[in-house]
Amino acid sequence: MTQSSLFQDQEAPAASPGTCKRVLVPFPVGKAYDYIVPDDMDVQAGDYVTVPLSGRDITGVVWGDATGDVNPKKLKLMIWRYDFAPMPSVQRKFIDWVADYTLAPKGSVLKMSLSAPSALEPPKPIKAYKPKVSAATGLSPQRKKVLEVLSDGLARRPSEIAELAGVSAGVVTGMADKGLLELVEIYSSAPCRKPDLSRPRANLSADQQIAADHLCDQVRAGQYAAALLDGVTGAGKTETYFEAVAEALKAGKQALILLPEIALSNAFLERFKSRFGCAPALWHSHLTPAQRRKTWRGVANGETKVVVGARSALFLPYADLGYIVVDEEHDPAYKQEDGGVIYHARDMAVVRAHLGEIPVTLVSATPSLETMHNAWNGRYDHLHLPDRFGGARLPEIETIDMRTDKPERQHFISPTLKKAVIETVRRGEQVLLFLNRRGYAPLTLCRTCGHRCECPRCTAWLVEHKGGANLQCHHCGFHMRRPLNCPECDDKDSLAACGPGVERIYEEAKSYFPDARIMVLASDTAEDNDTLRAMLDQVREGKVDIIIGTQIVAKGHHFPNLTCVGVIDADLGLTGGELRAAERTYQLLHQVAGRAGRAEKTGHVYLQTFMPDHRIMKALAHGARDAFLEAEAHEREQAHMPPYSRLAGIIIAGREEFEVIEVAKALGKTAPQGPTIQTLGPAPAPLARLRGRYRYRLLVRADKSVNIQKTIEGWIGAHKIPSNVRVYIDIDPQSFL
Repeated sequence: MTQSSLFQDQEAPAASPGTCKRVLVPFPVGKAYDYIVPDDMDVQAGDYVTVPLSGRDITGVVWGDATGDVNPKKLKLMIWRYDFAPMPSVQRKFIDWVADYTLAPKGSVLKMSLSAPSALEPPKPIKAYKPKVSAATGLSPQRKKVLEVLSDGLARRPSEIAELAGVSAGVVTGMADKGLLELVEIYSSAPCRKPDLSRPRANLSADQQIAADHLCDQVRAGQYAAALLDGVTGAGKTETYFEAVAEALKAGKQALILLPEIALSNAFLERFKSRFGCAPALWHSHLTPAQRRKTWRGVANGETKVVVGARSALFLPYADLGYIVVDEEHDPAYKQEDGGVIYHARDMAVVRAHLGEIPVTLVSATPSLETMHNAWNGRYDHLHLPDRFGGARLPEIETIDMRTDKPERQHFISPTLKKAVIETVRRGEQVLLFLNRRGYAPLTLCRTCGHRCECPRCTAWLVEHKGGANLQCHHCGFHMRRPLNCPECDDKDSLAACGPGVERIYEEAKSYFPDARIMVLASDTAEDNDTLRAMLDQVREGKVDIIIGTQIVAKGHHFPNLTCVGVIDADLGLTGGELRAAERTYQLLHQVAGRAGRAEKTGHVYLQTFMPDHRIMKALAHGARDAFLEAEAHEREQAHMPPYSRLAGIIIAGREEFEVIEVAKALGKTAPQGPTIQTLGPAPAPLARLRGRYRYRLLVRADKSVNIQKTIEGWIGAHKIPSNVRVYIDIDPQSFL
């Protein structure tokens, strides 16, 4: 295949032969393309350049010398080289490694690193002020505060000055009009304020200090090391690894802290500001284009020292990264399952640390079995914080047997939990009722004919939401008005809501506790970061008695007055036969339970379950986490499942079911089989139709000694896949939907 076969370029004047370089472009292509370097252009590996491709000028990265397998007379000239620090070699190695491991196109991986190409352009000047005078008589208190903020002589934007001084923007502009401030232009691309390493740190416990010293030693050593920071909820894990972050900053290095969800960042940012006196740079999908340009440029030129971000922050081109933290390392949100590259950010963070010869710390109160397996085998250092910070006690956990402690008909709160809520609110303390299910009800059913309201584009029931009286698909976003009559039999008023969502629990709580102040905290009610922050502030300020929440409130939040947690359906995650169902259910319930009693007041947790004798419920009630993990590990080993083997998921998807089935059958006939590798399937995926596409799956299981990527690449590559059918390869799958 020639280099231009994927992109039909318009004819361009032939370039005279000269020095040639390979350039990788941010498109789904598997290799870099050769281009001629103009005589007046000095180009090195890692430089950001503009090249012609498919009739457009595209920003790419020089990947090295040309391969020489294309006649130079057929090559095109590079157009432009950006006057910007080149992409570090470790970043290019990381992109190559991720592409090879995930079997994703190399250009698709580059796209994640080149996610703000306009940041390569010189930033536009920003209007800012600096002081003309250091002091003056007769100034108002507000103007004195402004001069105090500017006492370091740095020029700052008006909005930043006003925020730091706690005054209005009018005070700043008024001082400029009076000649007290001088208007200048600055070209800052990174946050103006740097972490203040002289600020006092938290008073660490003996266990925290031991762990912090170990992490700091790893940072000072300046070589690869991996550690698991394993501590109970509320143990002060964040304050512990902050010491290692500070150590990296002292050495002039950059630090990256990964969080699984942006919802966790609000409480985290306050703790970061308290420790370092400023906010870190953020990186997530909700940033504006201007914010993305600013952060990307600051990271790439080394001005930005600390980044807190979602999984994609791992792929930013750090100028001098010295330390990585993966907080809540067990969280499923670290797995990217859509898009051009399917990867697990936790695992890739360990790889990035290894390639960069820097330390990485994985943090969790409920570590994943894969991470614990690495700790047991000595691949990761295991640092343990067994006690809550400041003498706070772990909550008491009690199971409620729903077979005997039955709620009222069409209700879901048991008498025991109802009584506990009443007593807690009466004491002036707060309650969390947890149910990991959005909306009012997960299913709308006709009581006459049995018709179920299903999404027309997905193999999924429509979830009923009270807001707008509509039915929604939580997979593709389809929604419709709730019909008055059954669509199947046309019977009037026969449709019934089946099962509870958080809206239904809210309705029940309002009837049981009419005088309580109740809030629903879910992604439907906290649609953006500002709304979520305001709702969390209401909880912390004691303006809410009962929180009814989904997993958005299950982790990372500290509510000192929250002493009672009731899990409405503790069995919810145990259905479906997922490989990690038990592990994830334990993790989620443990994290939810950890919201209770985080200050001086004792917490109590109630798990409503129809399986009180299940090993998960017993492990939670008796605090037997390690015994649970050991039993889970034994079962996985007996079944020859990860972490004792390798898995790869093959997903075939397309709009025509017949074509999808034919491709799946063809792949199944030649699938790798043998004593060290087996392929299961093909079979319809549990979500057999998703967003209008039919889906079939195969599952490859291999011994850890097998090069599963090479095997799959040869197997899939031998087949000609129709253009309207996609084959996705998921190395180390976390979900099997």
